[in-house]
Amino acid sequence: MRSAHAISLLALSITVACTVLPSTATPSGSPEDEQNARDALQRFFDLLNEEQYSEAVLLYGGSYDTMRDHNPSLLPTDLAALMRNACQINGAMCLRPRSITPAQADSSAEFLFQVEFQNKDGSLFIRGPCCGASPADQPPQSVFSYSVIRGSQGQFAVMDMPPYVP
Repeated sequence: MRSAHAISLLALSITVACTVLPSTATPSGSPEDEQNARDALQRFFDLLNEEQYSEAVLLYGGSYDTMRDHNPSLLPTDLAALMRNACQINGAMCLRPRSITPAQADSSAEFLFQVEFQNKDGSLFIRGPCCGASPADQPPQSVFSYSVIRGSQGQFAVMDMPPYVP
């Protein structure tokens, strides 16, 4: 009898543990965290625009692979030089943001933003079609998505580079 009771309790425990509970919206981070992520994104673009590449590197958490591929003569560990060349030679448009709008975050540690940039004259930056494509094939783009991640130490890192124009 005891074993039957134990088996029933075990079965009940497994059933409860495996029951799918209705999903509830989990907060994607506090408003303060979202603001800190936004500030990191703004600061990253400002630093790039001001040619402060060593400081910008501290806010960047994304890949350097493309920058390394574009700059084989640079040391792969010279992150500031890679960032400099991306902005000054390789086609990254290191412009100031015109607007940064929060988008839906994936988690409490990742914040998504939609960014518009401004040209040096203050006009809206629009990336047009590339390499002979028509606007129908590659529609002009003025809004770009960016992800900012909060690290384990609470620091925020931008995961995406500015728009690229070959």
